[in-house]
Amino acid sequence: MQPWINGQPSDTIALADRGLAYGDGLFETIKVRNGRAVLLERHLQRLQEGCQRLVIPLDLPLLRQELDAYMQQLGVGVCKLILTRGVGQRGYALPEPCVPQRILQSSSLPQWPIAHRENGIQLYNCRLRLAEQPVLAGLKHLNRLEQVLARAEWSDPVYAEGLLLDRHQRVVDGVFSNIFIVKNQQLMTADLSRCGVAGVMRAELLTRAQAAGVAVAVSDITLEQLLQADEVFTCNSLYGIWPVRSYATQHWSVGELTRKLQQLIKDLVDE
Repeated sequence: MQPWINGQPSDTIALADRGLAYGDGLFETIKVRNGRAVLLERHLQRLQEGCQRLVIPLDLPLLRQELDAYMQQLGVGVCKLILTRGVGQRGYALPEPCVPQRILQSSSLPQWPIAHRENGIQLYNCRLRLAEQPVLAGLKHLNRLEQVLARAEWSDPVYAEGLLLDRHQRVVDGVFSNIFIVKNQQLMTADLSRCGVAGVMRAELLTRAQAAGVAVAVSDITLEQLLQADEVFTCNSLYGIWPVRSYATQHWSVGELTRKLQQLIKDLVDE
């Protein structure tokens, strides 16, 4: 399906757009099923928070209209929403006036092996360490060079995902996912107030798990805690939950709570 820019079919963007020049913008990768977005409100909530922090104007009603029309035409697939600050002159100063650009692109749903979900995956031990920047922490901004460099570290298909730590050896997230651990039936995920991306599936899992009576915690997770966990899994809005069966020299079985949580989000994952 042809991309849309500002609600119109187009595949051309100005060279002076600040998204291209500085990574000045945000994006959301949205699963589309039966012409409707999965977890749309969580995507829009994260986008709104990003716009507030980056001081980018957002016409939310207009964006909703465009998303609805685009997804109805797409039917099934992945919609990538990119919001840039728009065209600006040379230099870092914010343009006046600021005219954001809304870009919608589509692709097919990725086809991952069923074994990832059923039997679990191996995590690659990434050497790259995430930098701390609280102002940008949690946001899905356009500068993803850390993830690009981390993903370039491995090509062996035995690894489905890589684990990212910060410079203090704390667990943060995966290259394209969030990480959860289970210890003594408590579900834990990393505090992302310094770095990392706060995924929409992560947020949904925390809400549904707590509603189901599961003890949850958001806090710093050391590498030692990860290695001593009873269960480990990754999550992402496109594939749901992948159990982790190995990382470095540590191995896990697919845990009971992991299976329970897979069932809790079945409506978001199954086609």
